Amino acid sequence: MTETLLDISDLSVRFFTYQGIVRALEDVNLTVSKGEVLGLVGETGCGKSVLARSVLRLIADPPGKISAGKILFKGEDILGASRRRLRTIRGNEISMIFQEPMSSLNPVFRVGNQMMEVVMLHQRVGKAEARRICIDMLNQVKMPDPEAVLSKYPYELSGGMRQRAMIAMELSCRPELLIADEPTTALDVTVQAQVLTILEELTRRQGVSVLFISHDLGVIAQICERVAVMYAGRIVEIAPARKLFSNPGHPYTRGLLRAVPLVDEERETLNVVPGVVPGLIDPPRGCRFHPRCAEMLEACGRIVPGPVEVEPDHHVACHLWGSGR
Repeated sequence: MTETLLDISDLSVRFFTYQGIVRALEDVNLTVSKGEVLGLVGETGCGKSVLARSVLRLIADPPGKISAGKILFKGEDILGASRRRLRTIRGNEISMIFQEPMSSLNPVFRVGNQMMEVVMLHQRVGKAEARRICIDMLNQVKMPDPEAVLSKYPYELSGGMRQRAMIAMELSCRPELLIADEPTTALDVTVQAQVLTILEELTRRQGVSVLFISHDLGVIAQICERVAVMYAGRIVEIAPARKLFSNPGHPYTRGLLRAVPLVDEERETLNVVPGVVPGLIDPPRGCRFHPRCAEMLEACGRIVPGPVEVEPDHHVACHLWGSGR
């Protein structure tokens, strides 16, 4: 049996604003096993990035607060860890690639200074050794002329080069878990494919577990072994990638898959999931998807559906299954 590396249970996150309390995450349960690549998919605003930041306790307090639940990493409760322990976990054991590398890299410092600082801080090596490690990692991400890149500022690099530098930086300390929060969103298709290939090769070579966050189902299908679908702060379905794409169980998942354009199919208009993601200050009662669902039952507007195992390792939180479907 595969050993669990990250175990998130009943996680809830609130943001206290002037408009009201935003219920960003509600009773989220998720696990990542050693060596696994888990995809997390959902529309913009559903809580994917909040979940990612919660794992490293990067939710700003105030206005945010992790109000309930546990986050266990190798059996250790991250929510109870001291600030000193968190500094050890971040980078050394869990690393994170953010959506836009330009906002992650400091524009007033050279790329080499930033990369070497991370290596020197976490690996306790000298400047010369840190430089050698950085050049080696840049070579591994297929960065052209790594030595020249180290002397440049972030604005002098293209988007793809900045993202490669971020991947090299985050993997330089050989973490056990990498959280990739939509790392290819700002890249064109060709560069995106190159970055995904590099990320996949490096993580498998180093045996790194990955929580890969995206709204791009094509990307998720390409690199992930299991997929969790999130809607309005809740996990509505989780399954091995092949099962989820071939036999989706939740109406929302089916809607997302129908909306993907197919190359060999002629359509005048694309399929869409009707409506929009609800505001999380006053989310719908019961199943949060029910106002947009064409298969809604009477219970959907009153009762929050619990996950049902519809087939081995395939769980769906939907009354359609709980009602005996």
